[in-house]
Amino acid sequence: MTGSVEDAHPTAGRLTALLIDASTEAISAAGGHAGGVYLRSRTPGLLRLAVLSGLPGPLFRPWWRLHADRPFPVADAYRLGVQVVLPNATETMRRYPQFAAGLPFQFGSLYVPVVGGSTTYGVLTVLRPAVTDAAEVLAEHDRVVRLAQELGAALRGLEVANPDQVAWDGEPVCLRPPTASTSLGRAGRFAWDPETAAITLDEDLHTLLGVPPSEFPGTVEAFAEAVAPTDAHRILATLRDTAVGRPPALPLYLRAEDGALRLLDLWNAYEPPAAPAVRGVVVAPGPGPTADSAADLLPDGVFCVDRLGLVVYANPRAAQLLGRPRAELVGRDLWESVPWLRRPDFEDHLRAALLTPDPVHFHLVRPSARESETVPPAQDTGSPRSAQDAESPQSAQNTKSPQSAQDAESPLTAQGAKPPQSAQNTKSPPSAQDAESAQRPYEGDWLALSVHPGPDRLTCTVRPASRVKDSPEGQETAELSETGMSALAPLYRPIALAIALTEAGTARQVSAVVMRELLPAFGGRRLAIYLLQERHLYLEWETGFPKGFLTPFDGVDLGTHLPGVETLTTGRPLFFDSMEQLTAAYPGIPLDATEGARAFLPLIASGRAVGSCILGFDRPRSFSTEERTVLTALAGLIAHAMEKAQRYESETALARGLQQALLPRRLAAHPQLETTGRYLPGTAGMEVGGDWYDVVESGDGLALVIGDVQGHGVQAAATMGQLRSAVRAFALGDRPPDEVMSSTNHLLTDLDPGLFASCCYIRLDPATGVARAARAGHPPPLLRSPDGRTRVLDLPGGVVLGVDPRARYPVTELQMEPGAILALYTDGLVERPGSDIDEGITALRVALAKAGAPAARPGGRFLAGVADRLTATARHALDRPDDIALLLATRRTAPPPGPH
Repeated sequence: MTGSVEDAHPTAGRLTALLIDASTEAISAAGGHAGGVYLRSRTPGLLRLAVLSGLPGPLFRPWWRLHADRPFPVADAYRLGVQVVLPNATETMRRYPQFAAGLPFQFGSLYVPVVGGSTTYGVLTVLRPAVTDAAEVLAEHDRVVRLAQELGAALRGLEVANPDQVAWDGEPVCLRPPTASTSLGRAGRFAWDPETAAITLDEDLHTLLGVPPSEFPGTVEAFAEAVAPTDAHRILATLRDTAVGRPPALPLYLRAEDGALRLLDLWNAYEPPAAPAVRGVVVAPGPGPTADSAADLLPDGVFCVDRLGLVVYANPRAAQLLGRPRAELVGRDLWESVPWLRRPDFEDHLRAALLTPDPVHFHLVRPSARESETVPPAQDTGSPRSAQDAESPQSAQNTKSPQSAQDAESPLTAQGAKPPQSAQNTKSPPSAQDAESAQRPYEGDWLALSVHPGPDRLTCTVRPASRVKDSPEGQETAELSETGMSALAPLYRPIALAIALTEAGTARQVSAVVMRELLPAFGGRRLAIYLLQERHLYLEWETGFPKGFLTPFDGVDLGTHLPGVETLTTGRPLFFDSMEQLTAAYPGIPLDATEGARAFLPLIASGRAVGSCILGFDRPRSFSTEERTVLTALAGLIAHAMEKAQRYESETALARGLQQALLPRRLAAHPQLETTGRYLPGTAGMEVGGDWYDVVESGDGLALVIGDVQGHGVQAAATMGQLRSAVRAFALGDRPPDEVMSSTNHLLTDLDPGLFASCCYIRLDPATGVARAARAGHPPPLLRSPDGRTRVLDLPGGVVLGVDPRARYPVTELQMEPGAILALYTDGLVERPGSDIDEGITALRVALAKAGAPAARPGGRFLAGVADRLTATARHALDRPDDIALLLATRRTAPPPGPH
């Protein structure tokens, strides 16, 4: 079941067993068809897929590792400790568009954090059929929650025994899901104790093997001979591997003495303190031969794969159309036996069939016979393998079923596959003319495929299709990667990068997204991004290169003979499969490594040069035509995002400068009034808002003003400046508050900037404490009495400014005692997404009540500390969705009259 457990430590095996059991039970409990467990890695902030049940591991390689801060359901469940229920694709797209872009299929999913004590170890996840509403899966969800709790408790106990073991840094364990259908075949179980060498068989297995208990010697050698005499050595080697914690990733496909198919599956059973034992099951498929014989006669090709991608049946016509003998199909991984199916479009369709209940229909162009012959041997696809598989390269040959006469006489040579040796010895080689004519019917033809999902396997039909409606003529056949990277890894979806880039607002944020998204998708280890400024390229971001290596290239002129420059000046991407190719094209170029591969991509947006991007790989590799196309398209997305970020940063700098120039440098002062203000810009996109505050002399008193212009950016800042100037002018004329608000409203309506604004205006006489206030759609002010009682001033007000030119703004008169504190604020201080604004106002009121009484000494600066405390949480928040303005004022006690 696993090739990830690299030692025979009992704790490592126990961890794997716990994860497998939890995953298997969760799939059954939730009515799912696949699932798994993500576990924390020893790399901080990284989650790794530890167990994957019901899906081919290599087909889902992009989801093997996940950063905990990503906008994905697994990450949210782990980071926030919440249970995520996604009933269908619509809800998934609404809540997690980036995740849905990678798997745009109609399925539902559950994600439950695995918590033990105060530690979150990972996430238990189940993929299941889609439903209309989350309420329909409440019972299933509760069962999965209980399983996650039990797993968390077990992992907690495991961690107490060995703190370093409850983490995962290897490849996932891939296993089949619980069988949904009842098999009509025969099966029997057995157990083997490696310490005592005793092996026990149940009654069903004795019957299946035809060996009565009285005649069975009780040795493992006798057992292997009874199961499959020709494969006894494989059985013994696999048993030994399983005993030390390395069970096979897939069941062994064996042949009994009479040629009948038998499946052997093994796993570990841990029953501390005893040593680990080996458990297994032998299956002899019952009605399979009858069904197979019927399907063998069908005119269309039919083949079946299980949920891990293993071919369990193929009729002669399927073998003919796929260009492989049946003996090389059955019992082998689909991509190993038919390498030309390693192509992103086929893998996408297969993912759809694995995740959804509906049939999938599509067309593929089959490579010519000559291309099939030159297909390189299947490389390691990254699928977990047993130790035996790794140590016995020839074992695959032993799993081939004997070739039937029908196989030997099928025209396989026409499909580019060599006939078996026996056939070569009995037939004369065909002439070149015969071979050419034999190849003609299928060479380069389209194939129509249909994949019908089932609970335990996928049934695929294949037939020739001479024409494909609206298909591009001469579509290129799949190209196989000759690199150390897995050719099975699906190419990166440009839409996933596009969605991720929408979250980036600055050039550095764009670079961070590229590093996070692009490098893992293509197996890169190095990234450098240069941006163009005044005909020079300046380094914006680097990762993976030796420290200081790129320094000499920072600020290079566009006339420099370097690949990073010429990819931009020519507009053509440059790909070098090895460092030798790079030095041959650019003699004398400094190198950061002696081996590897490099891709230089031009960043060009709408015909405008933006910069260049460099991807580095640790080993030599070739870039397929499709990879080059995708990388070039991704470079265009990056260029547009960079251009937008540069434009935004310029606008932001302008808006910040404008806003800082418009905010008051100092506030009007009065001997009996202390005032202080605070302004905090928002962090969401680093945009500048339209919040402002001011204190203006107004007759023998002071006007306290706070306002908030709708929106962000240069226009909001400019409108804020116009309003501040207008209110200031009206206040200096000592107009009543209602006139100030009405006049400002008329001005904003006439300007018609397409924005509205809220405002609160209070004219205060510091000597008497009489205040007259008017409000235009702004949050109500707070007043703290000297005794600490704090209340919300529920002032009647009018609509926001700039909406209704005839709006009226009633005036309310207040009394402010010496020592009282008046607080004016904008909604950014009290409003948070998902929370009611009244809750935020209440929290601010409580905080102001705890602020204490002003200092008694004249001239004290008590309010500055209060303002800092009231904005402390917002000031240290990483996510501040809106900008914040706060204005505080307190009356001082009148100084005693001096001596006459």
